[in-house]
Amino acid sequence: MIQWAYVYEHPDTDPVADRHVVERAGLRTLLVPVPDAAMAVQVAGQLVDEGVRLIELCGGFPLPDAARVAAAVGDRVPVGHVTFAVDAIPGAAAFGGAVAERSSV
Repeated sequence: MIQWAYVYEHPDTDPVADRHVVERAGLRTLLVPVPDAAMAVQVAGQLVDEGVRLIELCGGFPLPDAARVAAAVGDRVPVGHVTFAVDAIPGAAAFGGAVAERSSV
């Protein structure tokens, strides 16, 4: 079974209890929420220990946090970071702002 993980931020989540798994045709995809970007470093290491062979980070992760995840796993697995097309940046920023406002209430 080949495993990969997509890690994204979602406030008040538990990376294990709130994880979703899609498994078909010899491929297991893990959708893993983290309550904040800082926790992604620890979670990425655990995912590698669980046999994940590739980690993809949501484009909402700040570049410094994405770099920390990549540094933490080193050369054990590749780490990707989704990017937004230039014309999508204003919408992505508005979404991030709305989530931040809601999380602070």
